Amino acid sequence: MQAALRPRLLPRAPLRTTALVVVAGVIGLLVGTGRLQASAPSDTGPLRVLLTLTLHGGLLALLVWRAQAVAHERTVWTRIAAGAVLVAGTTLLGTLLGLAPATQGVAAMVTLWAPVVAFPLFYGGLVRWNRFSSNLADPNDTLNGVSAVLAVVAVIQLLGHLGEGPLTAAPAATALAVGAQFAVSFVILGTVATLPFLGDMGRDPRTWLVLASFGATLLGSTAVLLAGGSPDSWAWATEPIAVVCLALAAVLRPGRAEPQPADPTASTIGAFVVIVASTGVLLVAAQSGVTGAATWAAALAATGSGVRLLVNVRELAVLAVTRREALTDELTGLANRRAVLRRVAELGREGTPLALALLDLDKFKEVNDALGHAAGDDLLRMVAHRLESELRPGDVLARLGGDEFAVLAPMDADAPLADAALSLGRRLHERMAEPFPIEGMTVHASVSVGLTVARGGEESPALPAELLREADVAMYDAKRTGSGATVYDSSRHGGSSGNLVLVEDLRAALAGDQLVLHHQPQLDVATGRPVGVEALVRWQHPVRGLLGPGEFLPLAEVHGLMGRLTEVVLDRAVAQAADWHRRGLDLRMSVNLSASNLLDSGLPARVAALLDEHGLPAGHLILEVTESVLLTDPDRSIAVVRSLADLGACVSIDDFGTGYSSLAYLRDLPVGELKLDRSFTADLLTDGRTAAIVASTVELAHRLGLRVVAEGVETAETSAHLRSLGCDLSQGFLHSRPLPAEQVEEWLTRVAATQPQ
Repeated sequence: MQAALRPRLLPRAPLRTTALVVVAGVIGLLVGTGRLQASAPSDTGPLRVLLTLTLHGGLLALLVWRAQAVAHERTVWTRIAAGAVLVAGTTLLGTLLGLAPATQGVAAMVTLWAPVVAFPLFYGGLVRWNRFSSNLADPNDTLNGVSAVLAVVAVIQLLGHLGEGPLTAAPAATALAVGAQFAVSFVILGTVATLPFLGDMGRDPRTWLVLASFGATLLGSTAVLLAGGSPDSWAWATEPIAVVCLALAAVLRPGRAEPQPADPTASTIGAFVVIVASTGVLLVAAQSGVTGAATWAAALAATGSGVRLLVNVRELAVLAVTRREALTDELTGLANRRAVLRRVAELGREGTPLALALLDLDKFKEVNDALGHAAGDDLLRMVAHRLESELRPGDVLARLGGDEFAVLAPMDADAPLADAALSLGRRLHERMAEPFPIEGMTVHASVSVGLTVARGGEESPALPAELLREADVAMYDAKRTGSGATVYDSSRHGGSSGNLVLVEDLRAALAGDQLVLHHQPQLDVATGRPVGVEALVRWQHPVRGLLGPGEFLPLAEVHGLMGRLTEVVLDRAVAQAADWHRRGLDLRMSVNLSASNLLDSGLPARVAALLDEHGLPAGHLILEVTESVLLTDPDRSIAVVRSLADLGACVSIDDFGTGYSSLAYLRDLPVGELKLDRSFTADLLTDGRTAAIVASTVELAHRLGLRVVAEGVETAETSAHLRSLGCDLSQGFLHSRPLPAEQVEEWLTRVAATQPQ
């Protein structure tokens, strides 16, 4: 037990000081008790001076040390120490003056007013303690405390004037001082009991000691009040208890506390109670003809609390504005994500059926890149204005962030929810099909809409986040399929939560070293000599093992990760090709580009930098694009392809023959290679029409000066037929499956051994 408590105490020097204070307090308590039993003044005056010096001097030493030792509570203990200096000085002065009969009256007044003068310091320190250990903000300022003190003084003074209080027979100055001391002790103890301490007593034992210290002070003040202001009462015995308890509180280390948001109700109720009490005093005083300190104190208390209420009103107005801003998107003035989630929760509690639509602009990034962020902001504001025109009363339109918007629509309980939601999604999608005028240009910015529904009575804390996730899944499905609007269907999209987890894993993989390249060789059909490889990405997932491209590339494309992924693949492919080139392996490296890559006008510059960094001749790099990719945005795609060709890299049309505009691209693009889709290769020997198409494609390519690569070659017969047609290169399982780089080198060694010298 001792070992467990020792770390919570301060170093030895403060402990010795504390021990001295405790001993002095015990002696002082005995002296004070002895004085209670004596009817005549005793000869303990010098001892009282010594004890006063020991008690308050030791306490001051501890408080000053504490203020320096604990940085985050420095303000707290500095204020308490300053208050203790005032009390100690006046107490010592009063004790010295009390030794002489001629100055005992002055000594009594000095002692009575000491805590009143120190009140702002003690109160401010306790309020700061509240800020550090319980509340994030201070709901009770000094104005509230002073107003409360004045209200208590006004009540005591009124009772004295009416002849109903213990101070009826006391002189006016003494009655005022005693009432003020009691009021200060009462308000401070109330502050101690209601600010941080009620919530922290189980975690911080210092709170009990501070409560005991100021509780003893209140007992002493009460004793003086009940004794009619006599300083020779037994109240002197409470002083050592108060000092010792506060000294022990300074010695203990602070306990762990969890700050909570402040409740402005406390200061408002406190100010209201003071106003009511002060008004009551003024009314009774007016009816009884009482004037003087009671009315002045009541008037000042009411004024101070009235000012505090006005401050509260101003703070509430600011808070209302802040809360509105916290629920509003700054750019568009629409509701934000927090507001949507809150409204979903409200409708869930009310049992109202609802539809949530999530909208994502399909080409917002292109507008930002081409026209700048100011134009992008203008587009977002125009989108918000247009979508608002499609809403019904009660619908909520929000901007969730970036180019994502949401529409929350309460639904009719009798209507089929899925059909009504799909109708909403299609209406929003069609409304966005019209172009936007931006900076003298006409910009098309269609949206993909994902929707989900919730029936009434589905109240759940997780409902808002779950609906948002479902709408997000449906939106990505709409974007992937190009359907425009899709309603979440658990039977089709139920596994998408796993896909979302996989997407987050992929983000981590792109930042790490989990993506690896496998290479499938390409051979010269006529000679059988390896001339190149195609780089195919694989993901070495830490849990799922080696994943093929079909398991993660579609997710990367939909979630905007393809650009980063392609850069990783390009960097590693170029580095590998350069390494082979330096070691005398003359192999071309083919890398696939996606739709997002061909919309990136900065890609050619980055490819040039990669080639220069690794020292690879541009002719050794082949960049494959598909016809469907070129169709995404022909103007921008063709410009990027031409820039890549200008570097000296070869551009290859992958899956040739499966698109709709192949011949036009062959005329307009600087293409150096065609790759026959594997569907043609598979049917080459069994379908005459396929054979005719392949033969004519090879002849056309050769007339245009292009080489032809046949994909998916799996049999020797297919390879022989391609040779007869004049096809240039062959790639497929007949030769090799995709292999890691080191296995490619082993394969090359085996192939070289079979080649004729």
